[in-house]
Amino acid sequence: MAKICAITGKRPTTGSIIHRKGQSKKSGGIGTHITKITKRKFRPNLQRIKVRLPSGQVKRMNVSVKAIKAGLVEKA
Repeated sequence: MAKICAITGKRPTTGSIIHRKGQSKKSGGIGTHITKITKRKFRPNLQRIKVRLPSGQVKRMNVSVKAIKAGLVEKA
């Protein structure tokens, strides 16, 4: 199942893990250098909850916690 919020449409986005090595200039070194860059994913915090739809029907959906806290969904 796709990791997408049914209400807000939030989905995983890509980013990088940047590894740095060396002593910073502030603490007396010659500065830090990037030694490795690795791909990673930022995944939304999805919860599978029962949601009451406007028609009165109850359905299980994947909803982000941000949408739940904002009150965008009515829990059943």
